[in-house]
Amino acid sequence: MSGRGGMLCGGIDLGGTKIEARLFDGRDAHTVDVVRIPTPKESFEAMIGGLAEAFSWLETTAGGAIPVGLAVPGIVDPQTGESFASNIPATGRAIAPALAEACGRTLPVINDCMAFAYSEAHGGAGEGAHTVMGLIIGTGVGGGVCIDGQMPHRHAGLAVEIGHVGTPQRALDRHGLPVWPCGCGRSACFENYMSGTGLANLAEWKLGARISAHELAQAGTEEADEILSIWADLTGECLDTIQLMLDPDCIVLGGGLSNLPGVERRLTDALAKRRLGRVRLPSIRRARHGDSSGARGAALLARDTS
Repeated sequence: MSGRGGMLCGGIDLGGTKIEARLFDGRDAHTVDVVRIPTPKESFEAMIGGLAEAFSWLETTAGGAIPVGLAVPGIVDPQTGESFASNIPATGRAIAPALAEACGRTLPVINDCMAFAYSEAHGGAGEGAHTVMGLIIGTGVGGGVCIDGQMPHRHAGLAVEIGHVGTPQRALDRHGLPVWPCGCGRSACFENYMSGTGLANLAEWKLGARISAHELAQAGTEEADEILSIWADLTGECLDTIQLMLDPDCIVLGGGLSNLPGVERRLTDALAKRRLGRVRLPSIRRARHGDSSGARGAALLARDTS
């Protein structure tokens, strides 16, 4: 189905609280229309029904069959198709075949962080870069990677699970920080210190009160700036780990904490202090497509593989 700017395509972003369906138009994939419905969490079958409803809305709004892709949280095993996710009722179940039965055709399924990276590599903040690392810093921390415009093969279906890499002891020692347990069952994961929840943890540890990122940024006090500086230093360790492993041209930031004032400069400076020798640093940029990048990446993948 073609629109004024080119082929229409659709993306569905499955989250723990909502299912978002976006219709895109044109070569640059601009949003034409969007709908959101609460994610049915009472059962796997109910969740598939919600996804099928989003798919039906896309094709009805488009006026016919279009490429549609699905972005999902967690891990999807590329051999078995089984999912592992903490915030949707899909662990141990295969989403793709169940959705294909409900919709009447197979949809490409992509991890939401990988979809974010794919979106930002195609007409986003990572346009023109060879290796784009998408780093989402929100309630949790996760990442995806796109190399030369393509998503690399992932042996076990992992995205870039950088949030569950351990924070170096040297970084905790610099600030006298305790080792905090993580919901994944391990301890001292980057996510414990650099996510939105982690930043609130830092505030509570330092000030005795849980303060949001927005409140810290607006406070303008010496204590608030100290907490943000500790957060940036720990996030710089994470960025250094990413560079050592992936050596990306650019790191594109998404999620709520990417909206902190001056975050690109703050994190570039933090990475510069941690870098190995005199190696060239990746550029750090905010996402161009923001919250729409999960659905947009899924839609682009469907369009590009249809």
